[in-house]
Amino acid sequence: MAMPIYGQISANRRRTFLLFFFFALLFTAVGYGLGYYLGEPVTGIITAAFIMLILFFISYYSGTKIVTAMAGAREVKREEEPYLYHTIEGLSIAAGLPTPKAYIIETDVPNAFAAGNRPENSVVAVTRGLLQKLNRAELEGVIAHELSHIKNRDVLLATVAVVLAGTIVFICDIMLRHLWYRPRMQRRSRNQEKNQMLVMVVVLLLAFITPIFARILQFAISRQREYLADASAAELTGYPLGLASALEKIAGLQPPDNSLDNRALNGLYIISPALGAKGKVAGLFATHPPIEKRIQRLREM
Repeated sequence: MAMPIYGQISANRRRTFLLFFFFALLFTAVGYGLGYYLGEPVTGIITAAFIMLILFFISYYSGTKIVTAMAGAREVKREEEPYLYHTIEGLSIAAGLPTPKAYIIETDVPNAFAAGNRPENSVVAVTRGLLQKLNRAELEGVIAHELSHIKNRDVLLATVAVVLAGTIVFICDIMLRHLWYRPRMQRRSRNQEKNQMLVMVVVLLLAFITPIFARILQFAISRQREYLADASAAELTGYPLGLASALEKIAGLQPPDNSLDNRALNGLYIISPALGAKGKVAGLFATHPPIEKRIQRLREM
């Protein structure tokens, strides 16, 4: 028997706190590893904590502008897109949310995402192709899905996860580059300490393994919350088959060479734009759960 929707919300919130705790541990491990190699482990930890704090505030206060700019989305008013605006407005009232701003991405590829650090300043972005290729019930299902992300604060968490995971990967890349060049210079200037090789092995392991775990954590957040948003959208519209049909249609229209395909943003869309490229969305590194399972769950509701 499926877990009731409010039980799913509580379970996902607990998982979110746990996942971000592991993110903090990853940052600490990276900072300690780099600091230990440079002879200042405490300084490394403090620096990592400071960077994580700065990135969180940047993500929180400027994440929406960054995401919409990266996606090439532009804001539209009620007069420009009344059909889209009224759909968002009506469902927002039903969900008990302030009406998000409406954004359009000028591409024929159907897709949508939501962004915002709080419900009162959130946005819903859809592509031109989504408006043209979905019927009313399907469009309402997609919009309800994105509003559910906003209501559950998923979009804020996803944005922060993207930034933190990307930063961990960047720092580890610096560590690898430093390890590649520094030992050669040291051999010419002084003898290696006895534990130098051990330290290098530990740092190398951190540099290789930490980005992998960061990506897994990021994608786990996205996958869990897609199921929840699907269920919440079905409850909001009262018609799960509308969203099921929309997902099926959108998934079938993601081309291999997708203009929306951006590794930093794929997890935000209702369907990963990378779905059209075979082998890019399989296993632990998939940003979304299997589309077949999502559709099956909706059809069984």
